[in-house]
Amino acid sequence: MLVTMNEILKDAQEKHYAVGLFNTIDSNMIDAAIKAAEELRSPLLIGTAEVLLPYGELALIGPAMISMAKRASVPVAVHYDHGLTVERCKEAIEIGFSSIMFDGSAGAEQENLRLTREMVEYAHARGISVEGEIGHVGTVVNNDGENADLYTTPEQAIHFVEQTGVDALAIAIGTAHGAYKSAPKLDIGRLKEIRAALDTPLVLHGGSGLSDEDFRRTIEGGITKVNIFTDPCVAAVRAMHEYAHTGDIHLVTEKKVAYAKEAIMEKIRLFGSANRA
Repeated sequence: MLVTMNEILKDAQEKHYAVGLFNTIDSNMIDAAIKAAEELRSPLLIGTAEVLLPYGELALIGPAMISMAKRASVPVAVHYDHGLTVERCKEAIEIGFSSIMFDGSAGAEQENLRLTREMVEYAHARGISVEGEIGHVGTVVNNDGENADLYTTPEQAIHFVEQTGVDALAIAIGTAHGAYKSAPKLDIGRLKEIRAALDTPLVLHGGSGLSDEDFRRTIEGGITKVNIFTDPCVAAVRAMHEYAHTGDIHLVTEKKVAYAKEAIMEKIRLFGSANRA
């Protein structure tokens, strides 16, 4: 069933578990995520990000996610992740996404506040939940994930939520987008300070590649939504590599879905969302 992000994260916040957002670029990855959630009876967020649109155009991948979410036997929110422009976020809402993230964190703080507030007003008027970001979650390729000067402070987090009215907040505590080359250094103390200062659900970006213990510590520290993309993709590529020699596209597709599904199920179990639907 298609629901909003708020409907999923409220229970996660109250019961101290996290729900995964699994970004997708094709119907195979959508299928893998929903099958994993249904088998483990977990709520789920699926989505795509603005930087992924060259690999799965919004007007094509969006309706596919929405259709499959509506048919799912567990609650599924369809989330537009890291929306970088107001125009694209509005397009996602018009297509039928139940949740969006406006990410103005790379720009000036006042502009981030202004544009995020604009998106919150627009989305809330249409019953859509909104995630924002304050601080800067780095990228592995730029090696800026460990720049503590860019981490979110409790004061920033409080001000941002008060000024924008976001339903969930992505924070920077040492993670980075992409496949890690070395173990990240997470500031769990800072996470706990932000959690103590805010009731708003907190989001961890740059999750693929963290250790199981890292995930447990961040969820215990107050994270209720974890974004994952790289790990299921790696699993899907492994399946294609192992079965490409057969020349059987149907078998390759079947294995791609199965491998990605297993990777997603591992995360669902780890995040504690199994049997919560």
